[in-house]
Amino acid sequence: MDGLRFAPFDTPLGRVVVAWSERGLYALALPSEREEETIAWIAASAPGAVHAAPPPWAEEVMDLVAAHLGGAPQDFSKVPLDLERVPPFYRAVYLAARDIPPGQTVTYGELAARLGRPRGAARAVGQALAKNPIPIVVPCHRILGAAGAAVGFSAPGGVQTKARLLALEGARVPRLR
Repeated sequence: MDGLRFAPFDTPLGRVVVAWSERGLYALALPSEREEETIAWIAASAPGAVHAAPPPWAEEVMDLVAAHLGGAPQDFSKVPLDLERVPPFYRAVYLAARDIPPGQTVTYGELAARLGRPRGAARAVGQALAKNPIPIVVPCHRILGAAGAAVGFSAPGGVQTKARLLALEGARVPRLR
């Protein structure tokens, strides 16, 4: 994709990588055990992205993410997103997830209901969130299974990372499954 750029930066949880376009934030890779794995995830999520110095707005996002991962919950609602390549239902899920404040959680079914979808849409919401290209900014970690358990987190560290992110925000840490 033309115009995609990326840059790694340090956070209290490790090295994070963001990718952006002229429209907004395109992808965010949470820390892996090795930075090469994080860069590889960005390369797969933002094909053709080249390493570059971030523009001022992206630097601000990086500062917000670092502060958030350091335990100071941030408001990401004004961060511009580039969701052009995302299917319309996924886009709706991501935008609805952004409305969940730090420290609060909802279930996949509750998020589906917020979208005006029937009960059976919880699984589709889960599938959309499993492909979330911008974790933290699109807070998929705030979505729990029907019984309130931390399930279905595809970022490095899986459900342990989900629980850790919720704890950083002061949320009740759900039981892990």
